[in-house]
Amino acid sequence: MSDPMLYISTRSQAPGVTADTALRAGAAPDGGLYLPGTLPAFAPDAFDGTGGLADLGERLLAPFFAGSPLAGQIGPICRDAFNFPAPRIRPDPGDPGLEILELFHGPTGAFKDFGARFLFRSFSALGQSAGNPVTVLVATSGDTGGAAGCAAEGVPGTRAVILFPKGRISAFQEHQLCCWAPPVEALRVDGDFDACQAMVKAAFSDRQLSARHTLTSANSISIGRLLPQMVYWSRAALDAYAETGEKPGLVVPTGNLGNAFAAVLARACGLPIGPIVLATNANTTLSSWFVSHRYEPRASIATIANAMDVGAPSNFERLAAFPDAEIAAVECVDDATIRARLRRTFDRTGYMACPHTATALEAHARLDTGMRTGRRWIAAATAHPGKFADIVEPALDHRVELPPALGDVLNRPVRVRDIAGTPGALAEALD
Repeated sequence: MSDPMLYISTRSQAPGVTADTALRAGAAPDGGLYLPGTLPAFAPDAFDGTGGLADLGERLLAPFFAGSPLAGQIGPICRDAFNFPAPRIRPDPGDPGLEILELFHGPTGAFKDFGARFLFRSFSALGQSAGNPVTVLVATSGDTGGAAGCAAEGVPGTRAVILFPKGRISAFQEHQLCCWAPPVEALRVDGDFDACQAMVKAAFSDRQLSARHTLTSANSISIGRLLPQMVYWSRAALDAYAETGEKPGLVVPTGNLGNAFAAVLARACGLPIGPIVLATNANTTLSSWFVSHRYEPRASIATIANAMDVGAPSNFERLAAFPDAEIAAVECVDDATIRARLRRTFDRTGYMACPHTATALEAHARLDTGMRTGRRWIAAATAHPGKFADIVEPALDHRVELPPALGDVLNRPVRVRDIAGTPGALAEALD
């Protein structure tokens, strides 16, 4: 029997806990974020014979749940959660060194489906009951809340409360956040995403409130969100490595750094991942840090890649505490350049990207020639362009067709409550 995997706080002032406790808690009691106390070291042939996401997920994630009640249930959870593909495609025949990893084929059309479905199924497997549900708080700048709401529907023993910034997300995103049946509730906050995130952190810090509602998180502050996101990066890297014999580079569009840290974590476990490049929108916290080596959070600004409108990325605390977190570059892409990249890509290849994916494509284009041509690069397509039709269609002068699952969302009625951007308003809403 393997030793239990213990999770430790980035602030080192809390005891180590097993995975089930870390998932339920969301954040550590000292206010830090949980990291694995040790990492499994996988040999190159450790994943031979794993043909898809679910098989790979079971083998990759099993060590992270050693010693917890979930230890024997990771296989079924992965098979249920990862029941849709993450294909790699080559949009440009003239540039065979660039692949796009499409992460939007889940039920809500965004990469957040992977982590949310895994997390809610884990809560259910831990035996939460309808009489004592876990309340999952979600602060979202766009896609996390929709994925969490969808994942919570029909899952026993869970309640999802989604906070999103008023006027800062697309019309489709807002509809998708507010269309899920109880026990899902949407709260439209008078403030930006950072205000929503601060409200959630304040709720966790209120021990009485947290205990009263068994609060936990579906944001990427939860280690239960990050672990399953390792799976698609690992699958893509393993397949590309098998084809080329070279570790691929990754280009990750990011706001709160969760998707990026999942890639860093997979690489640290021995997966064949080369350099990691981050792409952000006009919010400059991460690009300034990369240049100056000083982390200076700031107020977020609104952009057309709104799911990345983050001025104080929570997962920077994990990145700073992690010994093997080297980032090769951080590229900051403004709105005008996003629109230009959307059009340039479509005109050249016919490929329609969402604004967030466009930041990754622009970051790849900016790599110097030697870096870009020396290996294969995999850029993440994080959302279906139809979720941002109000941005994409004018940029391309072309209609974007919604897949059936996203089209069905628009037929659902919405329920939403408006609240002030204060911790007290959230506490009142929860009670």
